[in-house]
Amino acid sequence: MNPLSNVVLRLVLSLTGLAIVFLGLNVGFGGIETLGWQGGQVDFLTITDPAVFAIRDNHVRFVGGVWLGVGLLFLAGAYSPRALKTVLIALTGLIFVGGLARLSAADASLLTGSAIAPSLLLELVLFPLLGFWIARAAG
Repeated sequence: MNPLSNVVLRLVLSLTGLAIVFLGLNVGFGGIETLGWQGGQVDFLTITDPAVFAIRDNHVRFVGGVWLGVGLLFLAGAYSPRALKTVLIALTGLIFVGGLARLSAADASLLTGSAIAPSLLLELVLFPLLGFWIARAAG
């Protein structure tokens, strides 16, 4: 990998990792309602069964923690892309699969709206491209 490509790849991996860590902390420690770090806390939810909510909220916190771990792995990959090449490629593939899962939403217009479309574009286009870049550059 040439020195400039190495620096740019490490920068992209670092920024990606930081963004994912941010999102993972927001959900992992905030649950379904999040900590409000993505534009403030909005009252979008009425809890009608606190016991069921607590269980599902805890599951969402787990998923947020997994996302936090994904971000930490991207940060580790920025430090050592060659050693974590396979892990990083697998993570980009998993994020692509997550993007595909969004397509199961009953409301297709939601996917093209400004709240979801940027994430979907990242997941279905840019993360696979990042995976291919890692495969080539981390040789």
